[in-house]
Amino acid sequence: MNKHSRWLMALMVCASMQSGMALAGEAGAMSKADEMKAEPFRDAKSVKALAVGEKLDILSKQGGWFKVKVGKATGWVHMLSVRKGDAKKGAVNSSGLLALSSGRAGTGKVVATTGVRGLNEEGLKAATFNEAELKRAEANASSKADAATFAKQGKLVARSFDYLPAK
Repeated sequence: MNKHSRWLMALMVCASMQSGMALAGEAGAMSKADEMKAEPFRDAKSVKALAVGEKLDILSKQGGWFKVKVGKATGWVHMLSVRKGDAKKGAVNSSGLLALSSGRAGTGKVVATTGVRGLNEEGLKAATFNEAELKRAEANASSKADAATFAKQGKLVARSFDYLPAK
């Protein structure tokens, strides 16, 4: 690792450690209409409907959710519905590590993609069973007891939900 790589890595670690602290009391606005929720889950009880451009204070972040305060109401809003910084219409505030990690530094436009790389229709059609690879994958499985221990250490809580209705 060269000198510049180590410096960049140290900068990224410091910035990520401070990102949670930097949110406290940060101003923002709704970039699209959404519901404020009582908990950071899509199926949680709705607290208040929020309109595009409505100003809010970002109190904290948990996963993909911001805990926000709008007037006297406090709740959770999906972070993709919030524009951080000044509440000017059309303003996009992507800077620092966010812009760097998006590969679009300086454009003000963050692009995110998800998917499976290296698989296409031809590759799937030509796929064959490989017992050795299956056993290798199964070797990575955790026991129910190990999974419960991991969940407890991470303070994860089980949430029950209804199955989707059959079509």
